[in-house]
Amino acid sequence: MAGRAHGAVMGTTHHTANPTWAEELLDHLRPNGRDPHRVVAWLAAAVAADVCLAEADGTPLAGRPVPADPALTADLATGRIAAAALEDHGRHLRLLRVTLPQRARAAVLTVARAAPFDRRAADIVTHTAGVLELLLRAHETAAAGRRLEQAASDLRLAILQLLMVEDTVSARRVAAGLWPGLLDTETACVYVAECRPEQRDRLAEACLDATGERALVVRCPAMDGHVIVVVPGETAADELRSLVDGRPGTFLGGSTRQSLARTATAYGQAVSALAVARFRSDRAALYAERTRPERLMDPGSLRDWTRTVLRPLDGLAHHVRAELLATTRLGLEFTAVNTAKVLGVSRNTVRARMDRVEGLLGADFSDLAGRAAVHLALNTQAGLGGTVHDPAAAGRTGLGDLLSGPAVRTWAHALLARLDADGRDLRGTLRAWIAAGGNAERAARRLGVHAQTVREHVRAAEPVLERQLLAAGSDLYEVVLAHLALGDLPEPALRTADRNNTDSAVHG
Repeated sequence: MAGRAHGAVMGTTHHTANPTWAEELLDHLRPNGRDPHRVVAWLAAAVAADVCLAEADGTPLAGRPVPADPALTADLATGRIAAAALEDHGRHLRLLRVTLPQRARAAVLTVARAAPFDRRAADIVTHTAGVLELLLRAHETAAAGRRLEQAASDLRLAILQLLMVEDTVSARRVAAGLWPGLLDTETACVYVAECRPEQRDRLAEACLDATGERALVVRCPAMDGHVIVVVPGETAADELRSLVDGRPGTFLGGSTRQSLARTATAYGQAVSALAVARFRSDRAALYAERTRPERLMDPGSLRDWTRTVLRPLDGLAHHVRAELLATTRLGLEFTAVNTAKVLGVSRNTVRARMDRVEGLLGADFSDLAGRAAVHLALNTQAGLGGTVHDPAAAGRTGLGDLLSGPAVRTWAHALLARLDADGRDLRGTLRAWIAAGGNAERAARRLGVHAQTVREHVRAAEPVLERQLLAAGSDLYEVVLAHLALGDLPEPALRTADRNNTDSAVHG
């Protein structure tokens, strides 16, 4: 038995009679090799022996267990000796200490064979131990790098989720640790890049390289092929737009500039723009600032109506109210499953929060008109900031009043009139489909047609109206508001309407 220190792999093999084994061993250091299991298997074949690489407690790392003296193995693992050679019951054994990287322990390479170890076999065992040490160190370094990348990715997602629920203070605090100054801004744009799911990691890396530390790059937790990028500055945005060039099958949608508190709104805009980008030759699109119905309403009346609609939430703790509002705003734009993934909660949590808001507001989220009304209130509330509320005006304005103005009615008529040119009565089908809560089967029964006909008509209306209808969101709610403005749908019931009716009964 002898102790010795063994080093790295030799630089030359001129002292061996046959250098072939050295070349084979070095091949295991090539990028497509580097597998300790393959190295141990190669060693077993090269010296005609049983080989095992195991931790001090006997846990195999590679190869099959080879019986050895536990005390000797412990001495090797603790560093008292570096190597040992002995004969045990007709077996010839070589044991070598293999240092495990970034750990307080070592592994033991045990080689047992019937014939004594000659110079060649001893050299092979010694140098193989060095190769195994290098491979284990490389694997640990790669694993540490992957853990670091995953931690950074998880942290970026956490920051995005904080922004989605309007907790900008916490988002800045979390970001400051690794990306100082990233969110030292009041506004940002959101971009969503889309590619095939198997290419997303490469696209995310390209986004990180293009934006450096000037943007928040997140692999979307809801859509496997999406990368979400929150861009506070302008330069990074320009570099991001150039990514789609030379990348077939990659698309990019971007939002308008929004306050950080409206990141969820900006995300919805980016997804909407992404749908447009799929049909453009340059495969990129920014959210179009077309005429919105809320911009045609009296601002003061809209603010007071919004505050009245959302007043039942005012008694909640601030963080609970913000959580409910942010979840509902996203839940009205996307499915409960996707909303849950974006926010990092369960879909049952999303539904529970939305059910609570639904109950507090007296709304019916199965009714598209009710969803459109609450969506209008939530989007208006997000932009209110510090505007002053007139208590005397509370309850005086209803949704019908907001939609009855000449500007809104003109907009609604011009929008829906586009459907009249089609001979299939797209307008009538769309009205029945909305009244049925977006359910094609129920609409078909009302119209006396097949459900597939309803779906085809709604799908045909999308390019005419230049709005997505089958995917619930802002586009659909605008079309619903247009129907309400023209009296084609009944005004939805909200808690404010109930309160006003009660007040009228009392004062009457």
